[in-house]
Amino acid sequence: MTALVPFFDGHNDFLLRLMKTPAPREETWLGASGRGHLDLARMKASGFAGGLFAIFVPPASDGPPPDFKVLMADPPYALPMPPEMTHTQAQPEALAMAGFLHWMERAAPQDFRVCRSVSEIRTAMEAGIIAGVMHMEGAEAIGPDLDALHLFHDMGLRSLGPVWSRPTIFGHGVPMTFPGTPDTGPGLTGKGRNLVHLCDELGILIDLSHLNEKGFDDVARVSSKPLVATHSNAHALCASPRNLTDRQLHMIRERRGMVGFNFATFYLNADGRADNGTVWDTMLRHLDHLIAEAGEDHVGLGSDFDGCVVPDLIGDVTGVPLLFEAMGAHGYDAPLLGKLARDNWLACLDRCLR
Repeated sequence: MTALVPFFDGHNDFLLRLMKTPAPREETWLGASGRGHLDLARMKASGFAGGLFAIFVPPASDGPPPDFKVLMADPPYALPMPPEMTHTQAQPEALAMAGFLHWMERAAPQDFRVCRSVSEIRTAMEAGIIAGVMHMEGAEAIGPDLDALHLFHDMGLRSLGPVWSRPTIFGHGVPMTFPGTPDTGPGLTGKGRNLVHLCDELGILIDLSHLNEKGFDDVARVSSKPLVATHSNAHALCASPRNLTDRQLHMIRERRGMVGFNFATFYLNADGRADNGTVWDTMLRHLDHLIAEAGEDHVGLGSDFDGCVVPDLIGDVTGVPLLFEAMGAHGYDAPLLGKLARDNWLACLDRCLR
Protein backbone atom coordinates (compact mmCIF):
# COMPACT_ATOMS: atom_id res chain seq x y z
CA MET A 1 0.00 0.00 0.00
CA THR A 2 1.30 3.44 -0.98
CA ALA A 3 2.11 5.65 2.01
CA LEU A 4 -0.21 8.61 2.52
CA VAL A 5 1.11 12.03 1.52
CA PRO A 6 0.38 14.48 4.36
CA PHE A 7 -1.21 17.61 2.91
CA PHE A 8 -2.32 21.09 3.94
CA ASP A 9 -5.53 22.37 2.34
CA GLY A 10 -5.99 26.08 1.69
CA HIS A 11 -9.78 26.22 1.87
CA ASN A 12 -12.83 24.26 3.03
CA ASP A 13 -16.38 25.09 4.10
CA PHE A 14 -16.80 22.42 6.78
CA LEU A 15 -17.81 24.97 9.45
CA LEU A 16 -20.77 26.05 7.33
CA ARG A 17 -21.86 22.43 6.91
CA LEU A 18 -21.46 21.88 10.65
CA MET A 19 -23.72 24.86 11.30
CA LYS A 20 -26.35 23.75 8.78
CA THR A 21 -26.45 20.00 9.50
CA PRO A 22 -29.44 19.07 11.69
CA ALA A 23 -27.80 15.85 12.92
CA PRO A 24 -25.81 15.95 16.19
CA ARG A 25 -22.54 17.82 15.65
CA GLU A 26 -20.57 14.85 16.98
CA GLU A 27 -21.81 12.69 14.09
CA THR A 28 -20.92 15.31 11.51
CA TRP A 29 -17.46 15.98 12.96
CA LEU A 30 -16.27 12.62 14.28
CA GLY A 31 -17.38 10.70 11.20
CA ALA A 32 -20.56 8.79 11.93
CA SER A 33 -22.76 10.53 9.33
CA GLY A 34 -20.72 9.78 6.18
CA ARG A 35 -22.14 12.90 4.51
CA GLY A 36 -20.35 15.80 2.83
CA HIS A 37 -16.68 15.89 1.90
CA LEU A 38 -15.02 16.12 5.32
CA ASP A 39 -15.08 14.70 8.81
CA LEU A 40 -12.37 13.76 11.28
CA ALA A 41 -12.30 10.05 10.42
CA ARG A 42 -11.95 10.66 6.69
CA MET A 43 -9.37 13.41 7.20
CA LYS A 44 -7.19 11.03 9.20
CA ALA A 45 -7.64 8.27 6.61
CA SER A 46 -6.60 10.56 3.73
CA GLY A 47 -3.50 12.33 5.05
CA PHE A 48 -5.26 15.65 5.71
CA ALA A 49 -2.69 17.20 8.06
CA GLY A 50 -4.03 20.75 8.29
CA GLY A 51 -5.93 23.48 6.55
CA LEU A 52 -7.75 26.78 6.53
CA PHE A 53 -11.31 26.39 7.84
CA ALA A 54 -13.58 29.09 6.44
CA ILE A 55 -16.14 31.15 8.30
CA PHE A 56 -18.66 31.98 5.58
CA VAL A 57 -21.99 33.61 6.34
CA PRO A 58 -24.44 32.54 3.62
CA PRO A 59 -26.99 34.91 2.12
CA ALA A 60 -30.24 35.23 4.04
CA SER A 61 -33.02 33.28 2.33
CA ASP A 62 -36.65 32.49 3.00
CA GLY A 63 -36.41 29.20 1.11
CA PRO A 64 -33.87 26.46 0.43
CA PRO A 65 -30.39 27.55 -0.75
CA PRO A 66 -29.77 27.63 -4.51
CA ASP A 67 -28.57 24.44 -6.18
CA PHE A 68 -25.42 25.69 -7.88
CA LYS A 69 -24.90 22.35 -9.63
CA VAL A 70 -28.17 22.89 -11.48
CA LEU A 71 -27.67 26.62 -12.05
CA MET A 72 -24.16 26.12 -13.44
CA ALA A 73 -24.86 22.98 -15.46
CA ASP A 74 -25.74 24.79 -18.68
CA PRO A 75 -23.45 27.78 -19.44
CA PRO A 76 -23.54 30.60 -20.21
CA TYR A 77 -25.01 31.77 -16.92
CA ALA A 78 -25.17 34.94 -14.85
CA LEU A 79 -26.43 34.25 -11.34
CA PRO A 80 -27.89 37.18 -9.38
CA MET A 81 -25.79 38.19 -6.41
CA PRO A 82 -27.38 38.73 -2.99
CA PRO A 83 -27.26 42.26 -1.57
CA GLU A 84 -24.63 43.60 0.78
CA MET A 85 -24.88 42.28 4.34
CA THR A 86 -24.29 44.41 7.44
CA HIS A 87 -21.99 43.40 10.27
CA THR A 88 -24.93 43.18 12.66
CA GLN A 89 -26.52 40.62 10.34
CA ALA A 90 -23.30 38.65 9.81
CA GLN A 91 -21.68 38.60 13.26
CA PRO A 92 -23.92 36.07 15.06
CA GLU A 93 -23.33 33.28 12.53
CA ALA A 94 -19.65 34.18 12.15
CA LEU A 95 -19.17 33.93 15.90
CA ALA A 96 -21.06 30.63 15.94
CA MET A 97 -18.74 29.14 13.32
CA ALA A 98 -15.66 30.42 15.16
CA GLY A 99 -17.04 28.63 18.20
CA PHE A 100 -17.56 25.44 16.20
CA LEU A 101 -13.85 25.41 15.26
CA HIS A 102 -12.88 25.54 18.92
CA TRP A 103 -15.55 22.95 19.79
CA MET A 104 -13.94 20.61 17.22
CA GLU A 105 -10.71 20.82 19.22
CA ARG A 106 -12.50 20.12 22.51
CA ALA A 107 -14.37 17.17 20.99
CA ALA A 108 -11.16 15.53 19.71
CA PRO A 109 -8.14 17.07 21.52
CA GLN A 110 -5.83 14.21 20.55
CA ASP A 111 -6.64 14.58 16.85
CA PHE A 112 -7.35 18.25 16.12
CA ARG A 113 -5.85 21.53 17.27
CA VAL A 114 -6.63 25.18 16.50
CA CYS A 115 -3.32 26.78 15.46
CA ARG A 116 -2.31 30.43 15.38
CA SER A 117 1.25 30.24 14.00
CA VAL A 118 3.31 28.14 11.63
CA SER A 119 5.30 26.78 14.57
CA GLU A 120 2.04 25.54 16.13
CA ILE A 121 0.97 24.06 12.77
CA ARG A 122 4.27 22.20 12.41
CA THR A 123 4.21 20.97 16.00
CA ALA A 124 0.68 19.62 15.56
CA MET A 125 1.47 17.94 12.23
CA GLU A 126 4.63 16.33 13.62
CA ALA A 127 2.52 14.86 16.44
CA GLY A 128 -0.06 13.50 14.00
CA ILE A 129 -2.63 16.11 15.08
CA ILE A 130 -4.64 17.92 12.39
CA ALA A 131 -3.86 21.65 12.40
CA GLY A 132 -6.92 23.88 11.95
CA VAL A 133 -6.43 27.55 11.04
CA MET A 134 -9.35 29.98 11.21
CA HIS A 135 -10.14 31.74 7.94
CA MET A 136 -12.94 34.16 7.04
CA GLU A 137 -14.49 34.23 3.55
CA GLY A 138 -16.08 37.66 3.26
CA ALA A 139 -15.44 40.24 5.99
CA GLU A 140 -19.03 41.30 6.63
CA ALA A 141 -18.76 40.29 10.30
CA ILE A 142 -15.93 42.74 10.98
CA GLY A 143 -17.83 46.03 10.75
CA PRO A 144 -16.71 49.50 9.65
CA ASP A 145 -14.72 50.37 12.80
CA LEU A 146 -12.62 47.15 12.43
CA ASP A 147 -12.80 46.54 16.20
CA ALA A 148 -14.15 43.01 15.71
CA LEU A 149 -11.02 42.09 13.76
CA HIS A 150 -9.06 42.18 17.03
CA LEU A 151 -11.59 39.85 18.65
CA PHE A 152 -11.52 37.35 15.81
CA HIS A 153 -7.70 37.55 15.73
CA ASP A 154 -7.64 36.63 19.43
CA MET A 155 -9.90 33.67 18.61
CA GLY A 156 -7.38 32.48 16.01
CA LEU A 157 -8.25 34.26 12.75
CA ARG A 158 -5.16 34.18 10.54
CA SER A 159 -6.61 34.44 7.02
CA LEU A 160 -9.33 36.74 5.70
CA GLY A 161 -10.93 37.41 2.32
CA PRO A 162 -12.40 40.94 2.25
CA VAL A 163 -15.24 39.72 0.03
CA TRP A 164 -17.11 36.68 -1.12
CA SER A 165 -18.80 37.32 -4.46
CA ARG A 166 -21.32 39.79 -3.03
CA PRO A 167 -20.08 43.33 -2.32
CA THR A 168 -19.03 44.42 1.15
CA ILE A 169 -18.15 47.76 2.68
CA PHE A 170 -14.54 46.77 1.98
CA GLY A 171 -14.63 45.94 -1.73
CA HIS A 172 -16.21 44.15 -4.65
CA GLY A 173 -16.17 40.50 -5.57
CA VAL A 174 -16.37 38.84 -8.95
CA PRO A 175 -19.84 37.81 -10.16
CA MET A 176 -20.92 34.19 -10.52
CA THR A 177 -21.03 34.27 -14.31
CA PHE A 178 -19.59 32.30 -17.20
CA PRO A 179 -17.81 33.22 -19.32
CA GLY A 180 -16.28 36.36 -17.88
CA THR A 181 -13.14 38.06 -16.62
CA PRO A 182 -12.19 39.22 -13.14
CA ASP A 183 -12.06 42.81 -14.44
CA THR A 184 -15.48 43.80 -13.09
CA GLY A 185 -16.27 46.94 -11.15
CA PRO A 186 -14.29 49.02 -8.66
CA GLY A 187 -11.70 47.67 -6.24
CA LEU A 188 -11.15 48.27 -2.53
CA THR A 189 -13.00 51.01 -0.71
CA GLY A 190 -11.29 53.30 1.77
CA LYS A 191 -12.47 50.99 4.56
CA GLY A 192 -11.04 48.08 2.56
CA ARG A 193 -7.63 49.70 2.46
CA ASN A 194 -7.80 50.26 6.22
CA LEU A 195 -8.73 46.60 6.67
CA VAL A 196 -5.70 45.46 4.65
CA HIS A 197 -3.37 47.71 6.65
CA LEU A 198 -4.65 46.31 9.95
CA CYS A 199 -4.42 42.71 8.70
CA ASP A 200 -0.79 43.34 7.77
CA GLU A 201 -0.18 44.78 11.23
CA LEU A 202 -1.81 41.83 13.03
CA GLY A 203 -0.33 39.12 10.80
CA ILE A 204 -3.52 38.07 9.02
CA LEU A 205 -3.20 36.75 5.48
CA ILE A 206 -5.36 38.57 2.88
CA ASP A 207 -7.14 36.09 0.61
CA LEU A 208 -7.62 37.37 -2.95
CA SER A 209 -9.73 34.49 -4.28
CA HIS A 210 -13.07 36.29 -4.62
CA LEU A 211 -11.80 39.85 -5.19
CA ASN A 212 -12.16 41.35 -8.62
CA GLU A 213 -9.11 42.41 -10.60
CA LYS A 214 -9.03 46.02 -9.41
CA GLY A 215 -9.33 44.82 -5.81
CA PHE A 216 -6.48 42.35 -6.40
CA ASP A 217 -4.30 45.21 -7.69
CA ASP A 218 -5.33 47.44 -4.78
CA VAL A 219 -4.24 44.81 -2.25
CA ALA A 220 -0.93 44.49 -4.11
CA ARG A 221 -0.40 48.24 -3.71
CA VAL A 222 -1.60 48.57 -0.10
CA SER A 223 -0.17 45.39 1.45
CA SER A 224 3.48 44.60 1.99
CA LYS A 225 2.77 40.87 2.32
CA PRO A 226 2.78 38.01 -0.21
CA LEU A 227 -0.23 37.82 -2.54
CA VAL A 228 -2.36 34.77 -1.82
CA ALA A 229 -5.46 33.27 -3.49
CA THR A 230 -6.45 30.33 -1.31
CA HIS A 231 -8.75 28.55 -3.81
CA SER A 232 -8.56 29.60 -7.46
CA ASN A 233 -7.60 28.12 -10.84
CA ALA A 234 -6.28 29.27 -14.23
CA HIS A 235 -8.45 31.68 -16.22
CA ALA A 236 -6.56 30.73 -19.39
CA LEU A 237 -8.12 27.24 -19.16
CA CYS A 238 -11.54 28.10 -17.70
CA ALA A 239 -12.87 31.62 -18.32
CA SER A 240 -14.60 32.04 -14.96
CA PRO A 241 -14.18 35.43 -13.27
CA ARG A 242 -13.19 33.45 -10.16
CA ASN A 243 -10.04 32.18 -11.85
CA LEU A 244 -6.72 33.99 -12.05
CA THR A 245 -5.27 35.52 -15.19
CA ASP A 246 -1.66 34.86 -16.12
CA ARG A 247 -0.82 38.45 -15.11
CA GLN A 248 -2.20 37.79 -11.62
CA LEU A 249 -0.29 34.50 -11.38
CA HIS A 250 2.92 36.32 -12.32
CA MET A 251 2.26 38.88 -9.56
CA ILE A 252 1.74 36.05 -7.06
CA ARG A 253 5.10 34.59 -8.06
CA GLU A 254 6.86 37.96 -7.86
CA ARG A 255 5.44 38.62 -4.37
CA ARG A 256 6.33 35.10 -3.13
CA GLY A 257 2.68 34.30 -2.59
CA MET A 258 0.45 31.31 -3.14
CA VAL A 259 -2.46 29.94 -5.17
CA GLY A 260 -4.50 27.01 -3.88
CA PHE A 261 -5.70 24.66 -6.62
CA ASN A 262 -9.53 24.50 -6.44
CA PHE A 263 -11.37 21.19 -7.01
CA ALA A 264 -14.66 22.91 -7.98
CA THR A 265 -15.65 21.57 -11.39
CA PHE A 266 -17.13 24.89 -12.57
CA TYR A 267 -13.66 26.45 -12.13
CA LEU A 268 -11.97 23.50 -13.88
CA ASN A 269 -13.99 22.68 -17.00
CA ALA A 270 -13.25 24.76 -20.09
CA ASP A 271 -16.98 25.19 -20.70
CA GLY A 272 -17.67 26.27 -17.10
CA ARG A 273 -20.04 23.40 -16.32
CA ALA A 274 -20.63 22.00 -12.85
CA ASP A 275 -19.93 18.43 -13.96
CA ASN A 276 -18.79 15.77 -11.52
CA GLY A 277 -17.53 13.70 -14.48
CA THR A 278 -14.44 15.95 -14.72
CA VAL A 279 -11.32 13.85 -15.50
CA TRP A 280 -7.75 13.85 -14.20
CA ASP A 281 -6.42 15.42 -17.40
CA THR A 282 -8.53 18.53 -16.84
CA MET A 283 -7.25 18.90 -13.29
CA LEU A 284 -3.63 18.26 -14.22
CA ARG A 285 -3.76 20.84 -17.02
CA HIS A 286 -4.70 23.47 -14.45
CA LEU A 287 -1.91 22.36 -12.12
CA ASP A 288 0.59 22.42 -14.98
CA HIS A 289 -0.52 25.93 -15.91
CA LEU A 290 -0.45 27.25 -12.33
CA ILE A 291 3.06 25.85 -11.87
CA ALA A 292 4.26 27.25 -15.19
CA GLU A 293 2.94 30.76 -14.49
CA ALA A 294 3.19 31.13 -10.69
CA GLY A 295 6.16 28.82 -10.14
CA GLU A 296 6.42 25.47 -8.39
CA ASP A 297 7.14 27.16 -5.04
CA HIS A 298 3.82 29.04 -5.08
CA VAL A 299 1.14 26.42 -5.77
CA GLY A 300 -0.69 24.14 -3.33
CA LEU A 301 -4.16 22.75 -2.68
CA GLY A 302 -7.31 24.77 -2.00
CA SER A 303 -9.98 22.10 -2.36
CA ASP A 304 -13.17 24.05 -1.53
CA PHE A 305 -14.45 20.84 0.10
CA ASP A 306 -18.01 21.09 1.43
CA GLY A 307 -18.50 24.21 -0.68
CA CYS A 308 -18.60 22.97 -4.26
CA VAL A 309 -19.20 20.16 -6.75
CA VAL A 310 -15.98 18.09 -6.95
CA PRO A 311 -15.08 15.45 -9.55
CA ASP A 312 -16.36 11.96 -8.79
CA LEU A 313 -12.75 10.79 -9.24
CA ILE A 314 -12.05 12.55 -5.93
CA GLY A 315 -15.50 12.31 -4.34
CA ASP A 316 -14.45 13.54 -0.90
CA VAL A 317 -11.27 14.03 1.10
CA THR A 318 -10.41 10.32 0.83
CA GLY A 319 -9.91 10.85 -2.91
CA VAL A 320 -6.97 13.24 -2.46
CA PRO A 321 -4.44 10.34 -2.36
CA LEU A 322 -5.77 9.35 -5.80
CA LEU A 323 -5.03 12.87 -7.02
CA PHE A 324 -1.46 12.53 -5.74
CA GLU A 325 -1.16 9.21 -7.57
CA ALA A 326 -2.35 10.88 -10.79
CA MET A 327 0.13 13.70 -10.23
CA GLY A 328 2.95 11.16 -9.78
CA ALA A 329 1.94 9.28 -12.92
CA HIS A 330 1.88 12.62 -14.74
CA GLY A 331 5.57 13.12 -13.91
CA TYR A 332 5.58 15.12 -10.67
CA ASP A 333 8.46 13.75 -8.59
CA ALA A 334 8.49 13.33 -4.80
CA PRO A 335 10.08 16.72 -3.99
CA LEU A 336 7.51 18.55 -6.14
CA LEU A 337 4.65 16.55 -4.62
CA GLY A 338 5.89 17.54 -1.17
CA LYS A 339 5.88 21.20 -2.15
CA LEU A 340 2.40 21.07 -3.63
CA ALA A 341 0.99 18.97 -0.78
CA ARG A 342 2.15 21.07 2.18
CA ASP A 343 5.62 22.66 2.04
CA ASN A 344 4.64 25.63 -0.11
CA TRP A 345 1.67 26.46 2.12
CA LEU A 346 3.75 26.31 5.30
CA ALA A 347 6.49 28.47 3.80
CA CYS A 348 3.99 31.06 2.57
CA LEU A 349 2.09 31.14 5.86
CA ASP A 350 5.40 31.73 7.60
CA ARG A 351 5.97 34.77 5.38
CA CYS A 352 2.41 36.06 5.89
CA LEU A 353 1.84 35.52 9.60
CA ARG A 354 5.02 37.04 11.01
